[in-house]
This record gives sequence, C-alpha cells and structure tokens, in this order.
Amino acid sequence: MPGAITSEVEVSLATNKGFWLLLKDEELFVPFAEFPWFKKATLEQITTVEWPTPDHLYWPLLDVDLAVESIRDPGKFPLVAK
Repeated sequence: MPGAITSEVEVSLATNKGFWLLLKDEELFVPFAEFPWFKKATLEQITTVEWPTPDHLYWPLLDVDLAVESIRDPGKFPLVAK
C-alpha cells in the first residue's frame, strides 16, 4: 500500500459554519450542519487530517473517517442514527 498523501490536504479556513478543505487543486466546504463531528472540535483536531487514499480522509485526533465523495455530495450520504 502506498504512503499517505498528507502533504496535499490542508484546512484553509474555519468559520462558525464549517471549514474549507483543500485537496490538491480542489476546494471543498465541510459544513458543520452536515458533518456534526467537527462542530465542537478544536482547530488542532480539524487541521490534523490525513489523506491515505484518493477517496478517503481521516482525522486521527477525532477518529473520523470520511469518503471524499460524502463531502462533495452530502445528500448521497444522509446521517443515520439509531
């Protein structure tokens, strides 16, 4: 398995509504309304992100795994709680 692509992922701006994530040349907004795991996270927790595969992101300080496609189109991945 190839190494993580951590140098090509960056959190560029965090607001009270969410944060911007840069993946190579793509910029994605991660709204807290769609991704509540990040709402009460610290800046350090949000900005410590790994990109182990092209379609997968991991925040180790929060133990959150997300498919990149779920950020691009959150409507395809509704939150389900039981």
